[in-house]
Amino acid sequence: MSLAPIRRLRAQLQRLHHVSRGRHWFPHVPLSLLFGLGGVWLLRSELGQHWSDYAQLLVLNASHLQPQLLPPLLIGGGMFTMALGLLWRSRLAWTMALLLEVLGAISLLVGPYGHRNHLLLAYFVLLLIALLSSWRQFNRASVAASTLFALTSVAMLLMYATFGSYYLGADFKPRIGDLITALYFAMVTMSTVGYGDITPQTPEAKLFTVSVIVLGVAVFATSLTAVIAPMVSRSLQRIVNRKGSGMKRENHFVVIGNTSLAVNTWHELNRRGRPVTRVLRESPEDDELRGVDYVVGDPSSLDTLREAGAERAEAVLAMLADDSENAFVVLAVKELDSKVRTVAAVNDARHLSRVKLVQPDVVIAPQVLGGELLAMLLSGEQVTPDFVMQRVFQQVEKAPAAS
Repeated sequence: MSLAPIRRLRAQLQRLHHVSRGRHWFPHVPLSLLFGLGGVWLLRSELGQHWSDYAQLLVLNASHLQPQLLPPLLIGGGMFTMALGLLWRSRLAWTMALLLEVLGAISLLVGPYGHRNHLLLAYFVLLLIALLSSWRQFNRASVAASTLFALTSVAMLLMYATFGSYYLGADFKPRIGDLITALYFAMVTMSTVGYGDITPQTPEAKLFTVSVIVLGVAVFATSLTAVIAPMVSRSLQRIVNRKGSGMKRENHFVVIGNTSLAVNTWHELNRRGRPVTRVLRESPEDDELRGVDYVVGDPSSLDTLREAGAERAEAVLAMLADDSENAFVVLAVKELDSKVRTVAAVNDARHLSRVKLVQPDVVIAPQVLGGELLAMLLSGEQVTPDFVMQRVFQQVEKAPAAS
């Protein structure tokens, strides 16, 4: 089977992604809308047309709600909240969205109307696959956003545990007869302290207690990680990603990628005493780049480029193995500061004209030149230094500025 149609389709999708500025809205905006729609669909399916009345009752006087209405209300409300987090590309929101998807599917399977919801269940499964396939895009770990969604998750779990234990009060020993006691039992169970003064007696109460313990451990662990990890990560990056005396990222070179061309360029610039910051997609092995100033992150992300000081750099060199990624890096740098010089590497001759469309200052294509030079040498044609320099470093003519 020929791969040419697949490659053409991929090239067309990449072009459409570039033309529509997809990196600014895809896939987080569609996923957020689909996730919010799933929450509405779940509420309408489980609670009927008047689900908003139940939601209002949950806020104003939750003690009058029937126990079986709590799970869909909390899951649907949580999906609304996490849909906003997906818009921000929050990693915590993505994690909680996965948990809510699983809980929503379980609610459909064991709920009183589960046999009517095969279409919604399939929708949840497809949405879960879409979330899993796009996990790389949700890489923001803002302390403010993480704190907001962590508090929301803890509050939702606390409501579930408190009102659930209150409704099942007769199934505990001693009986839980008021919301204060229910809140006490919820906190003790969620924190896994377990004093043992209140114990579940029926299978329903035991299963409910198990669910509170499991959810409590998951929510607390995820929330603490999401809030603390960004602060610790930034502190470590400030220590690790700088040289001994602290390199000032200004009037330096930013070399992006870990290809042979990128590594050799970094070595040569470093040998000449020029300040260089490397941008890598993945963290290097221990001691591999000791004493080297580098940043780990998505090369085309504005946050990563800002951390590398791209807007204050003398030049940014995009030398990744994927030509389309090099083009996206050039576009991102121009968005930060159009005056910064950019160099884009081209690995495939078919992509040369497309990379030039983003108008880098210099296009370097050493691998493209190899075949042509070999053919010239074997044919006895003369190879001049001017010819080599012209083909390796291809200056891109800029469009004249409008007067």
